[in-house]
Amino acid sequence: MAWLGLRTCIYRVPNMEEAKNWYTQVLGFGPYFDEPFYIGFNVAGYELGLQPMENTVQTPNETVNIYWGVADVDAEFQRLLQLGATSFEQPTDVGGGIKTALLRDPWGNLLGIILNPHFSLPV
Repeated sequence: MAWLGLRTCIYRVPNMEEAKNWYTQVLGFGPYFDEPFYIGFNVAGYELGLQPMENTVQTPNETVNIYWGVADVDAEFQRLLQLGATSFEQPTDVGGGIKTALLRDPWGNLLGIILNPHFSLPV
Protein backbone atom coordinates (compact mmCIF):
# COMPACT_ATOMS: atom_id res chain seq x y z
CA MET A 1 0.00 0.00 0.00
CA ALA A 2 1.41 3.40 -0.99
CA TRP A 3 1.35 6.39 1.29
CA LEU A 4 -0.43 9.35 -0.26
CA GLY A 5 1.22 12.13 1.76
CA LEU A 6 0.18 14.31 4.68
CA ARG A 7 -3.56 14.99 4.72
CA THR A 8 -4.64 16.25 8.16
CA CYS A 9 -3.17 18.01 11.17
CA ILE A 10 -5.50 18.15 14.19
CA TYR A 11 -5.11 20.54 17.11
CA ARG A 12 -7.12 19.90 20.28
CA VAL A 13 -8.40 23.07 21.94
CA PRO A 14 -10.51 23.84 25.03
CA ASN A 15 -12.63 26.47 23.27
CA MET A 16 -13.66 25.65 19.71
CA GLU A 17 -15.16 29.05 18.90
CA GLU A 18 -12.07 30.97 20.07
CA ALA A 19 -9.79 28.61 18.15
CA LYS A 20 -11.94 28.83 15.02
CA ASN A 21 -11.79 32.63 15.15
CA TRP A 22 -8.03 32.66 15.78
CA TYR A 23 -7.21 30.25 12.96
CA THR A 24 -9.59 32.10 10.63
CA GLN A 25 -7.58 35.24 11.34
CA VAL A 26 -4.25 33.41 10.92
CA LEU A 27 -5.25 31.77 7.63
CA GLY A 28 -7.29 34.64 6.20
CA PHE A 29 -10.34 32.44 5.50
CA GLY A 30 -12.92 30.44 7.41
CA PRO A 31 -13.47 26.71 7.76
CA TYR A 32 -15.19 24.55 5.16
CA PHE A 33 -16.58 22.26 7.89
CA ASP A 34 -17.90 23.68 11.16
CA GLU A 35 -19.52 21.40 13.73
CA PRO A 36 -19.25 21.31 17.54
CA PHE A 37 -17.16 18.11 17.36
CA TYR A 38 -14.82 19.17 14.52
CA ILE A 39 -13.85 22.28 12.56
CA GLY A 40 -11.90 21.79 9.34
CA PHE A 41 -9.93 24.25 7.22
CA ASN A 42 -8.70 23.39 3.73
CA VAL A 43 -5.17 24.80 3.60
CA ALA A 44 -3.91 24.39 0.03
CA GLY A 45 -5.25 20.84 -0.13
CA TYR A 46 -4.29 19.86 3.42
CA GLU A 47 -6.57 19.73 6.43
CA LEU A 48 -6.08 21.78 9.55
CA GLY A 49 -8.61 20.38 12.00
CA LEU A 50 -9.76 21.53 15.42
CA GLN A 51 -11.27 19.15 17.95
CA PRO A 52 -12.49 19.79 21.48
CA MET A 53 -9.99 18.98 24.20
CA GLU A 54 -11.78 16.31 26.22
CA ASN A 55 -9.37 16.27 29.13
CA THR A 56 -8.10 19.61 30.42
CA VAL A 57 -5.00 17.95 31.87
CA GLN A 58 -3.76 16.98 28.40
CA THR A 59 -0.48 18.61 27.49
CA PRO A 60 0.37 19.41 23.89
CA ASN A 61 2.87 16.98 22.41
CA GLU A 62 6.36 18.25 21.65
CA THR A 63 7.65 15.07 20.02
CA VAL A 64 5.80 15.56 16.72
CA ASN A 65 6.31 18.74 14.74
CA ILE A 66 4.06 19.62 11.81
CA TYR A 67 5.19 22.44 9.54
CA TRP A 68 2.94 24.54 7.31
CA GLY A 69 4.55 26.03 4.21
CA VAL A 70 4.85 29.81 4.07
CA ALA A 71 6.51 32.19 1.62
CA ASP A 72 8.43 34.14 4.32
CA VAL A 73 9.18 32.46 7.66
CA ASP A 74 10.43 35.64 9.38
CA ALA A 75 7.41 37.75 8.41
CA GLU A 76 4.89 35.01 9.25
CA PHE A 77 6.64 34.33 12.58
CA GLN A 78 6.25 38.01 13.53
CA ARG A 79 2.61 38.07 12.36
CA LEU A 80 1.76 34.99 14.43
CA LEU A 81 3.40 36.55 17.51
CA GLN A 82 1.27 39.67 16.99
CA LEU A 83 -1.84 37.45 16.82
CA GLY A 84 -1.06 35.89 20.19
CA ALA A 85 1.17 32.91 19.43
CA THR A 86 4.34 32.46 21.51
CA SER A 87 7.80 31.53 20.29
CA PHE A 88 9.00 27.95 20.77
CA GLU A 89 11.89 27.99 18.25
CA GLN A 90 13.04 31.17 16.54
CA PRO A 91 13.30 31.21 12.72
CA THR A 92 16.34 29.14 11.80
CA ASP A 93 18.15 28.39 8.55
CA VAL A 94 18.53 24.61 8.76
CA GLY A 95 20.60 24.32 5.57
CA GLY A 96 19.88 23.81 1.91
CA GLY A 97 17.93 27.05 1.76
CA ILE A 98 15.32 25.65 4.18
CA LYS A 99 14.08 27.89 7.01
CA THR A 100 11.83 26.79 9.89
CA ALA A 101 10.27 28.14 13.08
CA LEU A 102 8.00 26.74 15.78
CA LEU A 103 5.42 28.62 17.81
CA ARG A 104 2.67 27.72 20.25
CA ASP A 105 -0.87 28.70 19.40
CA PRO A 106 -2.91 30.29 22.24
CA TRP A 107 -3.86 26.76 23.44
CA GLY A 108 -0.30 25.46 23.63
CA ASN A 109 -0.27 23.42 20.40
CA LEU A 110 2.98 23.50 18.43
CA LEU A 111 2.56 25.28 15.10
CA GLY A 112 5.47 24.92 12.70
CA ILE A 113 6.15 27.07 9.65
CA ILE A 114 8.62 26.28 6.89
CA LEU A 115 10.02 27.65 3.67
CA ASN A 116 11.50 24.80 1.66
CA PRO A 117 12.65 25.86 -1.81
CA HIS A 118 12.81 22.18 -2.80
CA PHE A 119 8.99 22.05 -2.75
CA SER A 120 6.98 24.43 -4.90
CA LEU A 121 4.50 26.82 -3.34
CA PRO A 122 0.88 26.55 -4.49
CA VAL A 123 -0.11 28.99 -7.20
